[in-house]
Amino acid sequence: MRRLQETDYPAIISKVDEWWGGRAMTALLPRLFFQHFNDSSWVIEDDGEIVGFLVGFVSQTYGDIGYIHFVGVHPAYRSKGLGGQLYEQFFQAMRDSGRHIVEAITSPINRGSVAFHTRLGFTIVPGDGIVDAVPVHRNYDGRGGDRVVFRKVLA
Repeated sequence: MRRLQETDYPAIISKVDEWWGGRAMTALLPRLFFQHFNDSSWVIEDDGEIVGFLVGFVSQTYGDIGYIHFVGVHPAYRSKGLGGQLYEQFFQAMRDSGRHIVEAITSPINRGSVAFHTRLGFTIVPGDGIVDAVPVHRNYDGRGGDRVVFRKVLA
């Protein structure tokens, strides 16, 4: 595991949609994340190939919060603990920087992400709606972009 670098952008952006089963995800990862959030973002490599990454940052508005923006693990490497390793690295970086709360979001259709976050001890922040028995914040991202909001208080 190492810190994310701007030079990782082409390799990651070329794989993201494929890793999400063809869903268009690249727009959620502009180059600016690779330029400005290196201290709170990581990649995992296997034999020189990026097989997992986490893009996160500290909130500029709320001094106690770190935010995980995007995490990806190559499909062949899932269920091997890489996602958990990336999250633990982020949690430690947040503790080291004086942050004690980590937040993240996902789409309600991403049941795997909902299960993953709850396994890691995140709670779902109650919203203003329910989608498939999961509390959501309706129109969180506008135009029907309902999202599940997660929060974890770090020990």
